Amino acid sequence: MLTAHGRVSDEFVTRLAGARIGATFNQYACSGLRRERLRRHLESRAAATIVLVGEAAGYRGARVSGLAFTSERQLTGRGPAEVTATVVHRVLEELGLEDDVLLWNVVPTHPGTASSNRRPSRAEILAARPFLDELVRGRRAIAVGRIAAAALGVESVRHPSHGGAREFAAGLRRTLVA
Repeated sequence: MLTAHGRVSDEFVTRLAGARIGATFNQYACSGLRRERLRRHLESRAAATIVLVGEAAGYRGARVSGLAFTSERQLTGRGPAEVTATVVHRVLEELGLEDDVLLWNVVPTHPGTASSNRRPSRAEILAARPFLDELVRGRRAIAVGRIAAAALGVESVRHPSHGGAREFAAGLRRTLVA
């Protein structure tokens, strides 16, 4: 993924844009803006030692913004907001780590519709695995939720959705301070 100069290879983003991951919507295939945002995110965190890994791109998050755990509203002040994205960025900011943690999903593309999410299938998780493996190599991976934990084979912090914001924040603090 990285060139000899530590820059993100455009080839990684190009491969992702061309990937067919089951029946998921590939937001990178249809948007140069999302590809560029992802490239910049990966490049700016090339030296990150921690990667926070979620389940899959959400319909109000990465499907629109192109970045895991990030809503369009956080980037531009317009468009949909996502509770999970808001909580994750707030906690990382409180810990002084917002710019030092790579954000990613087990399945970087969106399973679901433009207005709903669904769990990624086992086949979709397997199809996305090469991208996950490439990004977590040499980094400490922290799973957010059970699906990410199962895919990574590590313990997880509570997912912030459905009333889990406090548990997520406490779990992330414990994990990062340990």
